[in-house]
Amino acid sequence: MSLVLDSAAQDLLFREARTANTFTDEPVTDEQVRAIYELVKYGPTSMNQSPLRVTLVRSPEARERLVQHMAEGNRPKTAVAPLVAILSADNEFHEELPQLFPHFPQAKDAFFGERPVREASAALNAALQAAYFIIGVRAAGLAAGPMTGCDMEGIRKEFLDDDHTPLMVVNIGRPGPDAWFPRSPRLDYEQVVTTI
Repeated sequence: MSLVLDSAAQDLLFREARTANTFTDEPVTDEQVRAIYELVKYGPTSMNQSPLRVTLVRSPEARERLVQHMAEGNRPKTAVAPLVAILSADNEFHEELPQLFPHFPQAKDAFFGERPVREASAALNAALQAAYFIIGVRAAGLAAGPMTGCDMEGIRKEFLDDDHTPLMVVNIGRPGPDAWFPRSPRLDYEQVVTTI
């Protein structure tokens, strides 16, 4: 059985897409980022909690501060990518639940009154949304370079607050020369899927 999504779109989103390591200097506009968000906001999260928050690093000063928190191998590409996004989990996402989950407004207090519960749920669901975000970047015809090789606590202190947990940094732009490392192997279907 084939997928409904045409083969070119499958290639764009998955088969041919890879983490970009170099970028052209073509800017990534606010309109492009808004279009990405307007698409990926529909990806599912538990109870529609939508805890992902995106901090766009545009100014040279902010970029310089961010680069200092990146692992050595990630610094050069982060310094020159057209746009860099810090993706984080909002641990106070429950404050938005009356709007996002209106058919059960008590969910805010019934399920998420305790901070450790919120943090665990926010981490999982924001990670789901981060994956949607990467696919959305690809759908916009751009390349994403997601990275977790960085000082997350330093990034939190520098750019966020105690209510936000950084998940990753994503370089975004049009791929430059030699942007791709060779494709790494993937597990076969039989290694992953079990029927019981």
